[in-house]
Amino acid sequence: MASNKIPTQDFIPVEKIKEGIIILKNQSLRGLLIVSSLNFGLKSAEEQTAIIYQFQNFLNSLDFQVQILTSSRKINMTGYIERLRKMENEQTNELLKMQTTEYIRFIEEIIGGGSIMTKNFYVIVPYFPLTELTSFVPEAGDSKDQLTEQKFQAAKYQLYQRMEYIALGLRRCGLKSAPLNTAEIIEFLV
Repeated sequence: MASNKIPTQDFIPVEKIKEGIIILKNQSLRGLLIVSSLNFGLKSAEEQTAIIYQFQNFLNSLDFQVQILTSSRKINMTGYIERLRKMENEQTNELLKMQTTEYIRFIEEIIGGGSIMTKNFYVIVPYFPLTELTSFVPEAGDSKDQLTEQKFQAAKYQLYQRMEYIALGLRRCGLKSAPLNTAEIIEFLV
């Protein structure tokens, strides 16, 4: 019986990752910023309103699309609890040993109430060099639908400009951001 299995790579639109930039199979680029969070619930009503208006102004100022992504992942606390138990057993000061024991119980109660999650926030910034870089004239033997090194470098500059604009807008909202490098992007995609 013949099987028509399609490799998983055919479903992933990523062609390669170069210099901290994702190059998709359609030759468009993506930059990835990781963004800090803020505890909105701890802000006063006036601060919340100011943050909302600043974020609204930031979004309205964009003349290109962005994608905002939230990633939630479970944290495995087993290794951490094992290290705490080891510290507890090696502790010579009785008071510190009791405090370590109580801390372990506290952590186990938190874990017992549900999974411990970590949340990361990202902004994915697109750039379409083959449609936006119209000043390039294809060299001899160069297809206009191909992302040459020259086009890539020009597009990378434009993408970085967009990413810096995003970072500035987020900073005005009280958020910090940083671009991911190639290794971090690979870890993100896995």
